[in-house]
Amino acid sequence: MDDHPEPSTLRVFVALAPPDAAKDELARALEPAYARYPRLRWNRIEDWHITLAFLGELPSATVPLLRSVLAGRAASHPALQLSLRGGGHFDERLLWSGIDGDLEGLHLLAADVRELVRSCGIEFRDRSLRPHLTLARSRRDDPTSVPQAAAGLTGFVGRPWKAERLHLVGSNTGRGPGPIRYRDIEAWRFGDATRAKGGSAPAEP
Repeated sequence: MDDHPEPSTLRVFVALAPPDAAKDELARALEPAYARYPRLRWNRIEDWHITLAFLGELPSATVPLLRSVLAGRAASHPALQLSLRGGGHFDERLLWSGIDGDLEGLHLLAADVRELVRSCGIEFRDRSLRPHLTLARSRRDDPTSVPQAAAGLTGFVGRPWKAERLHLVGSNTGRGPGPIRYRDIEAWRFGDATRAKGGSAPAEP
């Protein structure tokens, strides 16, 4: 008997993931902030993704359809040359690291992924893409830690890396009182070509 059946719904998004070397580089730069701002709700390094399309809570039955269409589309896109750079915040509550490199290609990929998902009849909230890597969230009674931590990342410039795979990510199956954990449902390699880089980090909303 299966003690851990698949849930009827999953919280799903489509994303890119920095390689381990890039994440480790940023984690080292964050070490002072980890010590200085222990009350922030820090994301696990394993959960660091650049979200292209957040699809929200979906029936698990839609996952095979998404797997099928995303696999084919990933192969038609080139790999993207990107890097992590600087830091910022949204509404003094969410701390992020910026994305540099081929932002034009990143926006084109996100638009294509979103159009593909909509063509499958899947409805989701289509927010404007602000490429970033979410690092932490503040508690409601702590309005200063996130802006101060963001200021500490101003000078961070990560080494360039190649985004080689498109990831379909889902929430952990064992939801409890703790934070939601994410796992790769599947990931697909992009085509062999690499676009030229260019662009800058995101602006605050």
